[in-house]
Amino acid sequence: MEPSSAKGKAQGRLLVSTSLDAKDELEERLERCMSITTSITNGLSEREANDALTAHVCKGPQQHEEVCLGLFTLLLTEPPQAQRCYRDLTLVNRDGMNVVLIKINQILMEKFLKLQEVCRTQLVWLVRELVKSGVIGADGVLMTLMKQIAGGDISNKNLWLAENVLEILVDQREWVLKSGMLVAMSVYTYLRLIVDHGTPNLLPLRQREVDFCIGLLRERFMECFIIGRDLVRLLQIVARIPEMELLWRDLLHNPQTLSPQFTGILQLLTARTSRKFLACRLTPDMETKLLFMTSRVRFGQQKRYQDWFQRQYLSTAESQSLRCDLIRYICGVVHPSNEVLSSDILPRWAIIGWLLTTCTSNVAASNAKLALFYDWLFFNPEKDSIMNIEPAILVMHHSMKPHPAITATLLDFMCRIIPNFFPPLEGQVRQGVFNSLNFIMEKRVLAHLAPLFDNPKLDRELRSMLRERFPEFCNSPSPPTEAKMEESLPLEMDNHVLDKEDGCYDNTDATFSDDEEELNNKGKKREFRFHQLKETYIEEPADITPFVDQLDEALKERVLQLQKGSDTETHCEVMQEIVDLILEEDFDSEQMSTLASCLAELFKGHFRGDVLPEEITEESLEESVCKPVCLIFRNLCQMQEDNSGFSVLLDLLAELYQKQPKIGYHLLYYLKASKAAAGKMSLYESFAQATALGDLHTCLMMDMKACQEDDVRLLCYLTPSIYSEFPDETLRSGELLNMIVAVIDSAQLQELMCHVMTGNLVMFRKDSVLNILIQSLDWETFEQYSTWQLFLAHSIPLETIIPILQHLKYKEHPEALSCLLLQLRREKPSEEMVKMVLSRPYHQEDQFTTSILRHWAAKHDDLLGEHIKALLIKNNSMPRKRQSLRSSSSKLAQLTLEQMLEHLDSLRLNLSNAKNNFFSQTPILQALQHVQASCDEAHKMRFSDLFSLAEDYEDSTKQHKPRRKAPASSPRSRKGAAPQPSNEEDSASSSASEEEDSKPKASKRKRKASAVGSDSD
Repeated sequence: MEPSSAKGKAQGRLLVSTSLDAKDELEERLERCMSITTSITNGLSEREANDALTAHVCKGPQQHEEVCLGLFTLLLTEPPQAQRCYRDLTLVNRDGMNVVLIKINQILMEKFLKLQEVCRTQLVWLVRELVKSGVIGADGVLMTLMKQIAGGDISNKNLWLAENVLEILVDQREWVLKSGMLVAMSVYTYLRLIVDHGTPNLLPLRQREVDFCIGLLRERFMECFIIGRDLVRLLQIVARIPEMELLWRDLLHNPQTLSPQFTGILQLLTARTSRKFLACRLTPDMETKLLFMTSRVRFGQQKRYQDWFQRQYLSTAESQSLRCDLIRYICGVVHPSNEVLSSDILPRWAIIGWLLTTCTSNVAASNAKLALFYDWLFFNPEKDSIMNIEPAILVMHHSMKPHPAITATLLDFMCRIIPNFFPPLEGQVRQGVFNSLNFIMEKRVLAHLAPLFDNPKLDRELRSMLRERFPEFCNSPSPPTEAKMEESLPLEMDNHVLDKEDGCYDNTDATFSDDEEELNNKGKKREFRFHQLKETYIEEPADITPFVDQLDEALKERVLQLQKGSDTETHCEVMQEIVDLILEEDFDSEQMSTLASCLAELFKGHFRGDVLPEEITEESLEESVCKPVCLIFRNLCQMQEDNSGFSVLLDLLAELYQKQPKIGYHLLYYLKASKAAAGKMSLYESFAQATALGDLHTCLMMDMKACQEDDVRLLCYLTPSIYSEFPDETLRSGELLNMIVAVIDSAQLQELMCHVMTGNLVMFRKDSVLNILIQSLDWETFEQYSTWQLFLAHSIPLETIIPILQHLKYKEHPEALSCLLLQLRREKPSEEMVKMVLSRPYHQEDQFTTSILRHWAAKHDDLLGEHIKALLIKNNSMPRKRQSLRSSSSKLAQLTLEQMLEHLDSLRLNLSNAKNNFFSQTPILQALQHVQASCDEAHKMRFSDLFSLAEDYEDSTKQHKPRRKAPASSPRSRKGAAPQPSNEEDSASSSASEEEDSKPKASKRKRKASAVGSDSD
């Protein structure tokens, strides 16, 4: 083994690595696919190679993926072959490049920093080609590529990437304008990057960025409006650039020049910024490391991780601007669960404190403080989250002792920003800050603000200014004992109930390397998961020392008995005594919070592990609900709601819920599993209203989310009861359904389907099923298939959800299309079904419409022919003005004559080699005659083969005319011959087709009795 080889050339062709590194699994897979592809094409001409690749991909999905990934890898590693590989890729792929798009996203998110230079260049080239080709999904890839442009980094690599992505956006401007999200994301990204490109050598790049942003902001302002208040923050920073200054003035004084719908800057400032935008300004590597620190690192052990982050991303003068992005991300995106908040994991305020104390630039420090308080300025408790404003108050609170200067600086900034942010809106800013402080106290982030605002460590002038600005919060100083307790609790038990929003982050495999480069060895990643540490933490004895002395003697005695006792029976007896004490009339309700803290700490072991027994029997279920905490549930079930003790116990549960959020789904389990709780599920609604959330829907969704994260078996067990007891909360949206299908396996799916089939579970109802299925289109593949299986287990008519076809794109929604296709083939076509199927945009690769039409043509040819005739005549006769007056719902699937002819021509070609007489049917030929008589020459030329069928029919009818009896007796025949049908005839056609639809059997019998050559209906 040569020692120098460790530093030598890279082993792989894709990723930079040394001989000491383990081979990357992704790289191995891609190289294996490349070998398969080259072995197929070796020694063949270009045409032969293409035929061989096409034949190989037709063998099955695995072969298709191998060839697509093989060509993709060749494209990255062999620049001279790139054009040919891309051409072959576009010819042989069968999934709209989906396999390649997924792999590009994976590389961008996980491997981009380790890519070889050549591969990185080729990857950007490939993204450019995908955009040029208008591949569906290319906008998502481009946004992921944009995320790799780091803020605060003016290295050559980063500048090269920023320039190339900007070039793609400028060159393909028309394509960019088709995606509102891409427009907004591009503006947000480059407005932020302008700040970093102020040096003389970067001014040409900055000018191109300025022109690009101004162009989009002026042309598509309302699409940029979705960014929210952070758009103002970014514009404010670059407003001194001359071109930007003009836009800034219009924003402030002439908002209507930007958009008629834009009423003024206040409208923008009151809109909360979506976490998508806040997250897009951190590279995947930064995001992974930051989330690792906030979910895995214990408070007190963070220094080595902060040092690494400082070295990697914050060591240069230019990188100081990145601190704003990090603070906005921590406030707006990193929203830990209550479990994390009450653990010893590194809190958000500590990371923000570190970012503020290590800042070396006055301008960056000022912008960082603005980033921290930005959500305070126009805070609305009904729209905004407590999580966005919590870090700022906790940074000030916890910095008072170790870093009083930080607290003083932030308090001073908070006071001065009110009159100085934007003088015309001083009143609104004052109200926003007041709302923030009020909500902080309401949610008990801090019990009192007086110890912070009137602290002796602050200088007299600042304290005076605080009293002047916030007199409401400077009174009622808390007693010394409360103050001490407040300082010791924020990281432990005294955390408020938080709206989790998108749930707790489960960012696994996030690690820090000891050197400058991240190692991707999977075995090493697992070492960072703290599983052993967590087990050790579980075994630690309950520490109730900070709380127990605040209880009266009777309660204190029982709580200490609980701490000393070991067996469950003793615990239950003592718990019942505690409940009895609480229910006494002289119980001091101020002790409730302290008691809840003690109980949550003592019973924390009860909330770990599986709740549901392995074998579900009546005995095992009753045994599983014999825990001390269930005594509270049992007592509640035995009381009437008008009993005074009922509300007292609910208050205790609400306090416990703040300390231990899992108690919510434990209550749901008790209400289902315990015989004593039979028929008492409505008790949960009373509990939800008693919590700080005060809302059944929010509380239920949070509890089911917590259950989903902890115990999937329990989630499935609770599902039938939850859907039946709370239909308004579960059936109106797909939130709970998504939680379920995201984690169940195939056996659990089958079990739920059986519940549906036996009538024990209803997961869809007619009035909301369509919206839920539309929501599901963005879910993962298995989640979508599971959703459709559950839907099909219900007895909901397919007509209810057939309008979903309007939303389905063949490259983006294969799951829904395949499920619908299989279901439609079982149905007898109605006119509405045929209309929806034909209203799909025609694409040569999209075989959905042709497939189902062919099936119906084989099974229900007469019925399909009548429906197509009716639709062709309606759409050919309908004046254009009437189409523009349709309702918004019909606009989604506006059936055009051209669409119908394209689909029919495709069906004709598909049936050309089959023994099928569908196109020889009289109704079809009559309709084609009718259309041909009135359409323009371009359409006649384009669909000449299709219309030739009608011409043959016309010739045959002329030859047989003397022998026919009253051929004009049919109203349809008369209409078919008329070149310009009147409105009356149009309505007659419509009513005739509707009449026939309602009696399909009778019309079939009529045709069987007719002569073969008859065109009578």
